[in-house]
Amino acid sequence: MKLFSSSHEFNYSWDEVSTCNWRKYCPWNHKSTHVIAVDTLSRSLDPETHILRTERLITCKQTAPQWLKSFLGAGDISHVYEVSYVDRDARKVTMCSQNMTWSELISVQEKVVYRPGSQAGKTVFEQSAKIIALCGGWQKIKNGIEEFSVERFRQNAAKGREGFERVLAISREVFAEQREQARREKQT
Repeated sequence: MKLFSSSHEFNYSWDEVSTCNWRKYCPWNHKSTHVIAVDTLSRSLDPETHILRTERLITCKQTAPQWLKSFLGAGDISHVYEVSYVDRDARKVTMCSQNMTWSELISVQEKVVYRPGSQAGKTVFEQSAKIIALCGGWQKIKNGIEEFSVERFRQNAAKGREGFERVLAISREVFAEQREQARREKQT
C-alpha cells in the first residue's frame, strides 16, 4: 500500500471554489483533456443536515502504457466513481472517488476536501489517496505497481491543481463581467 497526500491554498473564496468545483472538467481546464465525460448519476439534498450528496461517473481516456493495456486486455477508456458531499453550513466540500477500471488489479481511493482558509478569500485544498496493488504474486511486483501508480497520481494531482486554478481565474473574470452587465442593464 502506498499513500499520497498534498495540500494547497487557493487564493479564491470557499464560495468560488465550491461553485467552480462543478466546472472542474470544463473546456477551460486545459489540463483535463483526458476527461471525456462527467455523468451525474444521482443528487439529493438531506432535509435535516442540508448536505448535498452527488454521485458521478467520470469517464477518462486511458494513459497507461500500451504494453500494459495489451497485457491486461484493456481499452483506452477508464471509469472513476465519485461521491461528493457539500455541507454549506460547515462550509466544506468532501469528494471521495474510487477507480472502477482495473479494480481487480489495483485500488485507488482518493479523498479531496475544500474548506475555508485561515485568511478571508482563501480556500484550503487537501487531497489524499490510498493505492493498493491487489494482484497476487511477488511483493516486488506489487511494490512496483504501487510506486508507479503513486508517482503518476502525484503528477496528475499537480496538473489538476494547475488546471483548476485556470478554471477559477476564468470563472472570476466571467462572473465579474456578468455582474457588470447586470448592473448596467439595471441603470438603463
